[in-house]
Amino acid sequence: MSIPPLKIIAGADSFGCSLKDTLLSHLRSLNIPVEDLGVSSYYSIAAEVGRRVSAAATTHNSQSPEIRGLLACGTGVGVSIFANKFPAVTAATCLTKDDALNSRSINNSNVLSLSGIATSPDSAVEILNTWLQTPFKAPCPASQFNPWPTEIQSFLDNSLTEIPKIGAVGAVTDTCSICCLVKNRELNPVEMIPGGSMKILREMPTSAVVRFEAGSVEPAHHHTFGHDLVVMKGKKSVWNLSKKERFDLGVGDYLFTPAGDVHRVKYYEDTEFFIKWDGHWDMFFGEDLEAAKNAIDEELEKVSSV
Repeated sequence: MSIPPLKIIAGADSFGCSLKDTLLSHLRSLNIPVEDLGVSSYYSIAAEVGRRVSAAATTHNSQSPEIRGLLACGTGVGVSIFANKFPAVTAATCLTKDDALNSRSINNSNVLSLSGIATSPDSAVEILNTWLQTPFKAPCPASQFNPWPTEIQSFLDNSLTEIPKIGAVGAVTDTCSICCLVKNRELNPVEMIPGGSMKILREMPTSAVVRFEAGSVEPAHHHTFGHDLVVMKGKKSVWNLSKKERFDLGVGDYLFTPAGDVHRVKYYEDTEFFIKWDGHWDMFFGEDLEAAKNAIDEELEKVSSV
């Protein structure tokens, strides 16, 4: 079996776990290095494999082995969809040997996706072997197993430089409505809290985009109105002192803080969030900045020592 120098990064969801383990044993028997990322939801495990293969594809050199991915879920489709969200990833769901031949010959596939439900272990090994052995532009079912004509070979060669550009940084238009609202607008400093800035987007009900620098702290305070927020970037913790609760928030997380609830905030990274409340913006502080920092440090130290 002629196989170029490779390393395989693999993962699966619960429906594809058994098949993944079988194929990793086969790869090890061929002395092909593997990195098993384990089992998770089909979208998160596929995204992680896609991220790794994408990073390797954009930095690959002839002195290091090629990095490819191996994924399995119930159908093999879901993991392929999410792996393909990353630049330079060409994930293909293959249910037959011919699928594997076509995906390598035409698409230069670097991630193989398999169905843990529809594909037997023996068939999966055949598909994997075919995928491993088939070089780009090889004769395949799509060419009736004949050599590709010159014009098709030229098209395929050009695809090697054109495909990785699709989805690359700077090529994607920002489609988030909130981000588009604030894009290219200057945020004004929040004078009461160092490191903070804000841009009011709409009045009554009021909405704004707020940014805080890493390490910033909001001393204990409350508002006349309750507010909803969604984190768009970064990482923060909110201590609701009135209810004695702590909320650790990252990208995509949502939090509602009721009117009058006293809360304290710590920002671990440069953070940006969208916030909405029914009324004018106000803040009533119950402590100074140094007291807030000391209280947060004591709380975090207490948690880390548990």
